[in-house]
Amino acid sequence: MTGEMNILPVPPTPPTVTRPQVVSGDLLKLLTPMEGLIGAGQTASAQVLSLKQADQTFQLLLKVTLDNGRQTTVQATSLQPLPTGTNLAITQPSASNLAITVQQAIASSVATLTRIDTAQLPVGTLLQGKVLTSQVLPQTPGQPTVFRSLVSLLNTALSGSTLTIDSPQPLRIGTLLSALVQDTQTLKFLPLSNRQDQLAVTQQLTTQQSRQGSLDGLLSALQNLPQSDETSDETSADLQAAVNKLLAGLPDVQQLSTPKGLALALANSGLFLETKLLTGQTPALAPDMKADLLKLIAQLTPGLPANTNLGAIIAANTLAQAMPSFVRSALGMLGQVSAKPSPTSFPLPDRLLQSQDGEGDLEHLLRLAAAAVSRLQSHQLSSLEQTGVTDDGRLMSTWQLEIPMRNLQDIVPLQVKFQREEAPEKEPQNERREEREPKQQLWRVELAFDMEPLGPLQVQAQLIQGSLSSQLWAERPYTASLIESNLTALRERLLASGLNVGDLDCHLGTPPQGAQTRLEQRWVDETA
Repeated sequence: MTGEMNILPVPPTPPTVTRPQVVSGDLLKLLTPMEGLIGAGQTASAQVLSLKQADQTFQLLLKVTLDNGRQTTVQATSLQPLPTGTNLAITQPSASNLAITVQQAIASSVATLTRIDTAQLPVGTLLQGKVLTSQVLPQTPGQPTVFRSLVSLLNTALSGSTLTIDSPQPLRIGTLLSALVQDTQTLKFLPLSNRQDQLAVTQQLTTQQSRQGSLDGLLSALQNLPQSDETSDETSADLQAAVNKLLAGLPDVQQLSTPKGLALALANSGLFLETKLLTGQTPALAPDMKADLLKLIAQLTPGLPANTNLGAIIAANTLAQAMPSFVRSALGMLGQVSAKPSPTSFPLPDRLLQSQDGEGDLEHLLRLAAAAVSRLQSHQLSSLEQTGVTDDGRLMSTWQLEIPMRNLQDIVPLQVKFQREEAPEKEPQNERREEREPKQQLWRVELAFDMEPLGPLQVQAQLIQGSLSSQLWAERPYTASLIESNLTALRERLLASGLNVGDLDCHLGTPPQGAQTRLEQRWVDETA
């Protein structure tokens, strides 16, 4: 679904003038008849609290204020959509009906917008809104069909306002509308199939990050879990099998040092579980961190006491079950977010969950497993949040994940982020050229891990056309000095592998945060 949508035009009037619009003959039918709600000959004020379309009628929730100051709420139906926040003057001709005498278009109220102020929302601004109503207008002979909708805006300074728009195609009620401001009367619709819904991703990312916990907390607890023959009451054979499978699937440092082993670890990190499910693959045939965590949760739940409150724990894993449908359609998880946040910081900080008073071992283990699933989903949602088209037209793809790797007796979580940028397509200047040159791609890789005795380390590298540049950060002076003394050998090994090596430096501390702190080599204009 593509095309332009027009904001309902109205005759131009001075912006400071508000005129009441008389709506004659309009009746609101009360869902529950109320005798004597408004006295004979009296008028009451009402405000529309909510609007919902039902076939060809509209259901309203009204807050009615009587002359004596008493307020009540009533449900009614109307033949016309009255936007949320609209103020009305009403009378009651019968027990089942209310009559509208005046629809007060007060500028300070949340009323229908009839134009976009491009000084407030410049051309190109992205609007997000939820479709409240959709009606087909009477068709003029020889003219295309026009559908009129009320849309509640969810972002920008106009959040909460209602916009009336005309569209050549019907807009499904309850779905999200994404559109770019073209001028004061025109919006350009953006189909969701070409872009992820930023509002839903941001809301879910915030939720998952508040629930997540470090993987090493759970893995340490699983390593110390008593064997089933020692505590048969608490640790079943099926639970032990799930634990053993999860721990056995963890790669070691040697495996991650080979291209094949690294590719396998990335595929089994949990980042691609939903993709496997959507394509018909069975995760049970191969290790998958997220799938194994969900199986562990399924084994833990039956072993808990009957009086255990699992509401918060089960809620923490709701998205794990809903992620495939969420990826297909983010519309079911709308949240009112006023502005697009900056990309999620990398790496995710450590977060350990402490055992609560009165909590059993299995209950604590379940909380750790739920927090671990939320951590993996935080990485998945961060990938979605940072994937899209940049302001200058480059396509940015992001894959952020976490791999627990074995290092002797320790388990070290390795956080990884890959980013690929593709330059915008340009028409070839020489029309006789038979084939267009392939797109240039810029790859960025970020690593973060804490391995003894080196301590916390972070690596940033980028690769473009066979040229590699990298920066390393170590928080321990000994480690920084050790890496610095080995940079020459590292450069020689990179050159021997066929790469052109640019900057290769090590720093003490952590990478500075901010939009301009990363390696900023991008596309080179060869004609400059």
